[in-house]
Amino acid sequence: MPRKQKIYHFIYKTICIITNKFYIGMHSTNNLNDGYLGSGKRLWYSLNKYGKENHKIERLEFFETRKKLKDREIEIVNEDLLHDSLCMNLKVGGDGGFINEEHQKKCTIAGLKSQWNNPKYIKWHKDRQSKRFFELNKSKSENWGFKNKKHTEKSKMNMSNSHKGHIYQKGEKNSQYGTCWIIKNNEIKKIKKEELNLWLNQGWNRGRKV
Repeated sequence: MPRKQKIYHFIYKTICIITNKFYIGMHSTNNLNDGYLGSGKRLWYSLNKYGKENHKIERLEFFETRKKLKDREIEIVNEDLLHDSLCMNLKVGGDGGFINEEHQKKCTIAGLKSQWNNPKYIKWHKDRQSKRFFELNKSKSENWGFKNKKHTEKSKMNMSNSHKGHIYQKGEKNSQYGTCWIIKNNEIKKIKKEELNLWLNQGWNRGRKV
């Protein structure tokens, strides 16, 4: 059964707004807003490195059939274009573009596999992930927990009432029961209260602050 023809056939130019490098190809689709940016190996590397948001696509020419589209790409993507230092195309035109969605998916998978065989890409990817992890945790440390915050009067009252009714905070169950803190020359000790006078006579002061 013959393949159903797409509605739109056009030559496109995808540009990285950070490096000004570009890729020219052809694309056939039923939806002009399908998010397609290109299929070239160098272009995929650029998309992964700088993000899709830093690339824009320009539709240069439209054609009635896939055949006319292919012929036009052969004319545009030639040897002279490949010699341009900003060009990301690797080969002359005529074989590029996606015929259908299944073809697009297969090419995408193949492109990603080739990148993971590239040591430079692997290093860049690890560095990028480490940077993102650091920035994420830095943001969390600044916003999580109780740093730079204060309890409201209502919160203080609730905590006080909670402690008052807690069995482990009362009498002999309290870890501080029958003890006190003393300090001398920035040295701090916790002693039994009945020994306090003995320590005071040796130059110690009650409390944990001078």
